[in-house]
Amino acid sequence: MRITRLLPTLIAALLAALTLSTTAAAESRSSQAGSGSGTGAGPGSTSVAVTAVQHAPDGEQRPIIGGGYAQSGPWAARLFSGGRQTCSSTIIAPTWILTAKHCVSGGQLSFRIGSLDQTSGGTTAYGTQVYTHPSADLALVRLDRSVSTTYSSLGRPGSVSVGQTVQVYGWGATSRCGQEINCQSRYLKYANVTVTGGCRDAYNGSAICARRGDGITAGGDSGGPMMANGVQVGVASTSDRQTTTAYTNVTQYRSWIQSVAGV
Repeated sequence: MRITRLLPTLIAALLAALTLSTTAAAESRSSQAGSGSGTGAGPGSTSVAVTAVQHAPDGEQRPIIGGGYAQSGPWAARLFSGGRQTCSSTIIAPTWILTAKHCVSGGQLSFRIGSLDQTSGGTTAYGTQVYTHPSADLALVRLDRSVSTTYSSLGRPGSVSVGQTVQVYGWGATSRCGQEINCQSRYLKYANVTVTGGCRDAYNGSAICARRGDGITAGGDSGGPMMANGVQVGVASTSDRQTTTAYTNVTQYRSWIQSVAGV
């Protein structure tokens, strides 16, 4: 009689254990799927801090930055770390480069400035000092020489608004090719995107989020500019390579930039 009374209790306990085991496994799979493997444009890889990356199967080619090839960009600078292409950036004064913080940790920084072709032309300069913002994805690099060109003009609060179409520039990956370092653009590209509102960058700093227009940023575009009516309002921080990109909001950090670079 005791065994008969115990059987329902034992069966209920067994079913509860199986339910918990199944739920835990599902939660584990969900957690793994949600943790994007960051491959933003940082030193030693194409793009260290960009989140929510989903690599396409080998051979699957999808245009990422889309858009087209830039016809002019005297303020554009391709960033190399240890001689390896890593990020995009802008020159904002004769001896100062503005880029993303996650782009400069590899050291041995050099820049090709003012050339649409990242392999030739323009002026080559080397970084001598690096200044990073304590809480945003911004870095300023002092150059070893003065470079004469047209510098990127920086925006101020009010320079950009929700719903506005803006331009993003970079030498980043042109397709979802798995290892984005293998499909960087030789020539500077640009795309039109639409501002959707404020958000956070890779370091929880103030950022401008935008949705894909005729293209979207990818690995290698990090550190590059977002331009609104010809002035720079953002620095590329993160991208999901499909619909959304976040640019550190330059207009919110003008006082820091001015305190370091004087512009």
